[in-house]
Amino acid sequence: MPGPVQSIERAAAILRLLAQGSGRLGLTEIANSLGLARGTAHGILRTLQLVGFVEQDKATGKYQLGAALLHLGTSYLDVNELRSRAINWADALAARSGEAVRIGTHLQGRVLVVHHVFRPDDSLQTLDVGMLLPLHATAIGKVLLAYDANAAAAVQEGEPERFTRRTVRTRKEMSRVLATVREHGWASDVDEAGPGEAGVAAPIRGYGGLVVGAMGISGATERICDPGGRPRPELVGYVRDAARAVSRDLGAARW
Repeated sequence: MPGPVQSIERAAAILRLLAQGSGRLGLTEIANSLGLARGTAHGILRTLQLVGFVEQDKATGKYQLGAALLHLGTSYLDVNELRSRAINWADALAARSGEAVRIGTHLQGRVLVVHHVFRPDDSLQTLDVGMLLPLHATAIGKVLLAYDANAAAAVQEGEPERFTRRTVRTRKEMSRVLATVREHGWASDVDEAGPGEAGVAAPIRGYGGLVVGAMGISGATERICDPGGRPRPELVGYVRDAARAVSRDLGAARW
């Protein structure tokens, strides 16, 4: 039985990406969001433009859904489906890492926590489901900023809030951080959202490679990081393995 056609999967992912936001997206934004080479993304966009599914603004060169595509329906992954597919893997990640696990999606310039597993010890903890976290100061948020152009566009205006002296605030510094996230496939925050707090997160992908959320662990800096202040490699591996497992369950191909 023949397998899926990769170019069609990628075209569908581009259409879903354009449908998520109210504005237009540039070629680089689209390529970065889906982890595609610029040439590959451009070729797909040109084909979609020829059939009327995508339109390009002559003044800015940015793309939007075309008039021939009347209605895509609900173009993003339902939050309940993301949560239901991830529950077992999130529980396993908490048990394996010994840390709390959160799954988040982008919502109006913030991270919406859709699932939370307590750290597996007897300490007093508060359920974070429904909490809104900053995109720029959390590992989960950085993953969404790196791969979701609409999330990145939502934080372009204004000055990001400073939570600690280590909070990333300038566009230049954030661009460097997000490029590193895309290069390595995971993100971290160390004493950025709060002193003594750290986290590691990785993207959750759906069909066509579209990032639909992020999964990560969070806890005390001394547990998450080594003496040099870097996230412990074994914890990074646990997080990436869990995020990939959820992605496979959602129909994502290997990447």
